[in-house]
Amino acid sequence: MKVISTNLGKPVTFLWNGKEEQTGIFKYPTNHKLELGKSDVSHDTVIDRIHHAGENKACYLYSADQYPYWKNLYPHLEWNWGMFGENLTIEGLDESTIRIGDIYKLGSALVQISQPREPCYKLGVRFNDQKVIKQFVKHNYPGTYVKILETGTVTINDEMILVKKSESTLTINQYYEFLFAKTKDPETVEIILANDALPEYKKQRLRDSLK
Repeated sequence: MKVISTNLGKPVTFLWNGKEEQTGIFKYPTNHKLELGKSDVSHDTVIDRIHHAGENKACYLYSADQYPYWKNLYPHLEWNWGMFGENLTIEGLDESTIRIGDIYKLGSALVQISQPREPCYKLGVRFNDQKVIKQFVKHNYPGTYVKILETGTVTINDEMILVKKSESTLTINQYYEFLFAKTKDPETVEIILANDALPEYKKQRLRDSLK
């Protein structure tokens, strides 16, 4: 896996239900190294810190391999890396094999796969079409957030090198599909609750839903 683009964003104001809101999802390629901090990427824009950034969502990665699929669906858009609000566009990132808990060397940083991205209406704002939300869920390649175990910098052409494979078999795709499944598979529930790398609040939310 290799870094194709490093992306940063500035605040963008938009109208939603008659009210002005701001978002940091409009990210664009930069020639600068990205500094991966414990809670966010330096010099990036994070408007909603309840749902973005923080220990378990410090940096968002999306696969360059998925861009052709989306370009085919939305050929009229002005395409560039960072379209999904990702800080790092990664060639070869495959959510069907990457496990939650996997640890990677990424540039000079050490990161751990923490959870997939769950889309909100702001992705629809970026695409100028809210139907992209359901399409994004159905496609089942959501990219992944990472937890920063050791801070460092990342730049274009840096490789993402596996340091330690998670003992849990839970992949990003498997967990993402589970989140939106109407029927929750009991075996998958056990795998999820036993995964030490998945944020505790996600597991507690699952426990509560099963009561």
